[in-house]
Amino acid sequence: MLVSRDAGERRYARPDNLAEALNLRGQGAQIIAGGTDFYPVRVGRPLYDRDVACVLDLTALRDLKGIGEQGNFHRIGALTSWTAIAEAALPAQFDGLRAAAREIGGRQIQNRATIGGNLCNASPAADGVPALLALGAQVELLSARGSRRLALEDFILGPRKIALRADEILAAILIPKPKGEGVGAFWKLGARKYLVISIVMAAGCLDLVDGRVAEARIAIGACSPVARRLPKLEAALRGRSVSEDLSSLAAPDHIAELAPIDDVRASADYRIEAALTVLRRLLMELAP
Repeated sequence: MLVSRDAGERRYARPDNLAEALNLRGQGAQIIAGGTDFYPVRVGRPLYDRDVACVLDLTALRDLKGIGEQGNFHRIGALTSWTAIAEAALPAQFDGLRAAAREIGGRQIQNRATIGGNLCNASPAADGVPALLALGAQVELLSARGSRRLALEDFILGPRKIALRADEILAAILIPKPKGEGVGAFWKLGARKYLVISIVMAAGCLDLVDGRVAEARIAIGACSPVARRLPKLEAALRGRSVSEDLSSLAAPDHIAELAPIDDVRASADYRIEAALTVLRRLLMELAP
């Protein structure tokens, strides 16, 4: 394990085994993964927060990297990069997540940033979150005491707020395998094509059986304090044939509970109008 100390006896640790990492985390260490969010917010500030004695760099933990299968789930290690996700040979249900991965920053960010770090940063405009909500994702959390799982919507509680306990590490994201054939898609609206924070983005997954929608999961981001599923639209889609014009089902009532804000990127009124258009385009891609 690499450990360095500064003059104040604070540490920067990069363990290569999970047990040591969990031990340090249990002592109150502050986590860093890809660092693409960690370092920018500390420009002009000390690396260490006042009450933190150790920064815990997880990047040497191979157990938290990679994509595989675990029973009825696909498992994505929390340290898996967005580039690895974008380039992975995954089933069609992951098309939305792979598309979102290609929209997160530039190539350098995608090479370095991790899916777990993106979730723990908990930005309302994080492109990966709607795609994972649409996949029905769960998170696996580890501590020296054991492990637990949470649905993603129970993990992200608000802007920059997550249900990660002080001694826990986000280890993996678990995606249930679909009922029948799974298809996914992602749509993003920004002020330009590349390197832009979303004004609105939406993701969807349909589980298809005999050409009909057995299950629908539709999520939208940048229009509420947290990205959220749209249960009324999902209910309207269930049982429908993919030969129908599914885009015509999206209606203002389905997004009535969104709570967008006015900011430098768009007004709340514009976001509401744009959200309906983005949803309809998403549905056209899911069932062309």
